[in-house]
Amino acid sequence: MAELILGPMLRHVSETSATIWVETTERCTVDVLGTSSPTFCVAGHHYALVIVEGLEAVSSIEYRLTLDGELRWPRADSSLPPSRIRTLGGEATCKIVFGSCRTAAPHDAPWSLELALDSRGRGVDALHVYAMWMVDHPPEEWPELAVFLGDQIYADDSSPNAREHIARARRSLDHYDPEKKLPPELVDGFEEYTWLYQESWSLEFEQWFFANVPTVMIFDDHEMVDDWNISDAWVRDVRQTRWWETHVIGGLMTYWLYQHLGNLSPEAVRSEGLVEALSRVEDGEKVLRDWAMQAEEFTPVAGRYRFSIVRDIGRVRLVMIDSRNVRVLEPKHRRMVDDEEWQWVIEACHADVDHLLIGTSLPAFVPGGLHDFQDWSEAICDGVWGWPGRKLGEWLRVKADMEDWSAFRGSFNALLDLLGELGASSRPDAPETISILAGDIHFSYASEIRFPQPMKSRVHQLVSSPIRNALKPPESTAMRLGTSRIAGGLGRVLRRGAGRRRPSVTWQIDVGPVFANTLGELSFQSRSARLCILQARPHVDDAKPEFDELIEIDLVAGARSQAGTSLHQGA
Repeated sequence: MAELILGPMLRHVSETSATIWVETTERCTVDVLGTSSPTFCVAGHHYALVIVEGLEAVSSIEYRLTLDGELRWPRADSSLPPSRIRTLGGEATCKIVFGSCRTAAPHDAPWSLELALDSRGRGVDALHVYAMWMVDHPPEEWPELAVFLGDQIYADDSSPNAREHIARARRSLDHYDPEKKLPPELVDGFEEYTWLYQESWSLEFEQWFFANVPTVMIFDDHEMVDDWNISDAWVRDVRQTRWWETHVIGGLMTYWLYQHLGNLSPEAVRSEGLVEALSRVEDGEKVLRDWAMQAEEFTPVAGRYRFSIVRDIGRVRLVMIDSRNVRVLEPKHRRMVDDEEWQWVIEACHADVDHLLIGTSLPAFVPGGLHDFQDWSEAICDGVWGWPGRKLGEWLRVKADMEDWSAFRGSFNALLDLLGELGASSRPDAPETISILAGDIHFSYASEIRFPQPMKSRVHQLVSSPIRNALKPPESTAMRLGTSRIAGGLGRVLRRGAGRRRPSVTWQIDVGPVFANTLGELSFQSRSARLCILQARPHVDDAKPEFDELIEIDLVAGARSQAGTSLHQGA
């Protein structure tokens, strides 16, 4: 008898349709609201994407899910509210939550403690707390979309439970694999990747959250390995190892299954045809593996697979950019995305909307000296300080994670040009706000970007990170130093010494930084926009965990400044 492993996950929702993703224990037929879909199989795992169409716009529809006619959702022992599909249409208001970097661990002590209190601590999971908040509030107050900006799993730093599972099943994590020389903290291939997703998404409140809130997801490096595609030298080195091909192919296969498939609209699912191809065979492992080999470019292929996507909610548009898998890493010609992908981004951003969101796992505008350090690093890696500079630059690039948009100057400048064009005062249909949503950096902040030319749009960098993976005290101290005025001055000196000019725009941390587990919440009403950064607060005794509202700003009026924040002014 078929049972649910994961799901239901409500993914793409429009005015008249919704997609629901599940993983099941065996082959079966999945039914939601009278729409049935058979599962397809990949490497012995069974999945389905149920496409429900013909729904009424602006409606809230309670749904149940059956497997071979047997009720499997809601669970028989659940006391949580019924799950709902809330279709779009006429969105005068909308709420979007966003964040990144969520490591898996139990919710009880010592795992729920801060690292300062226990070395095993991960703090309170902000997603878990948000789901608990939703249970106590009516559906009208729930978000219309959740945007996950990378590191939904940590394939290079698996959880304690996952490590025990792997150790029991395949190998001891105390030693390197003698044949592959696989680093012991990495998962090895498709099967072990699936365990990470199952652990991260199977807890009661999180599972209920995913059943009720449509989601958009993009990967960052930890879905594969730290520093994934940071430079051409890194790629050359990792491709010489015996473990990389199995690791990255397993990562891409599971990413498409667990994250990207649900990003697609029903029309895109059908036109792409990959689900249909998987459904035609007894087990689609080879079909999906061949696709992943092309996506990673182990085999010749014309063009790359596009993971970037667009999602519209009324007069709000989200353009989610893949800033990992389509990089150009050739020295002196580095780009965050290749020319074909960037042209797609430009076209996607030119839309008649009130508010434009540009999602990217990595921040474009980093504070203090962090921008100039990364700009300088790219310059010396390109040889402006000769061979010693290249060696030093590459070492620093990897050790200090210098891989934000400022480490890809060509793409950073192209983004400035795009933002300046989109928000120009001369453009009659310029959005009221343009917000770059990002994560990765493990602290949260908001910065308004100030352009030298007149702008109609307010432009902000909004970062919410981590959902659950707060920095250790020494790491947060290093980040504080990197965003300080002293670091800003040193960064300017280094940038000038490498012959790099300052950017044409200025920015500062207007609110933040927040070094804690957080979730960002955006609220839109017509042409108004508001940001809250919510910090998960530990519960006391038997009380429920709650949020502290640390940051609240009006994105149309402009971010208010905080005393004592670090500047990035350039010189």
